[in-house]
Amino acid sequence: MARGSEPVEIVEYDPAWPEQFAEERDRIAAAVGPAALIIEHIGSTAVVGMPAKPIIDIMVGVADIERSGQAVAALIELGYDYAPEFESDIPERRYFYKGIPHTHHVHMVEQASDFFGRHLAFRDHLRAHPEAAAEYARLKRGLAARFRNDRDAYTEGKRSFVETVVEAALHPRAGDRNPP
Repeated sequence: MARGSEPVEIVEYDPAWPEQFAEERDRIAAAVGPAALIIEHIGSTAVVGMPAKPIIDIMVGVADIERSGQAVAALIELGYDYAPEFESDIPERRYFYKGIPHTHHVHMVEQASDFFGRHLAFRDHLRAHPEAAAEYARLKRGLAARFRNDRDAYTEGKRSFVETVVEAALHPRAGDRNPP
């Protein structure tokens, strides 16, 4: 089942998500080996208390995405489906999913990339700013209700908020103690 064909379902935070990530991180690390410089839990399931689609998002940082063929093969061997069709959207990423419906998404990118830094900045900002996390939760619930069968519209509806938070995280202004 392709990513875009699944309905948008937001569920309450599950305290098992961090453990599910840790188990999968260890499996990925063992399979990919030293090609995985770092493996991070990203997305809403990585923010305690955040309602989310029940899919563990994982980011695997590599040194050179163009030389990641063995790591790609290792993830496929672990049971992940590789979706190269999404490389046209983000050429610097290798995207994988597991399960029907999806239970895990893996985003393989260069650790030094903008993609890597922006995703960590967003996650870390939401973890550190409960007001921003609560606002994001409200937005996600509203968009999921409105666009249950249109994942692209749901994602587009979050874009402005995400960009604002990432910019606040990467470039805090003096005097802003709790930017969005």
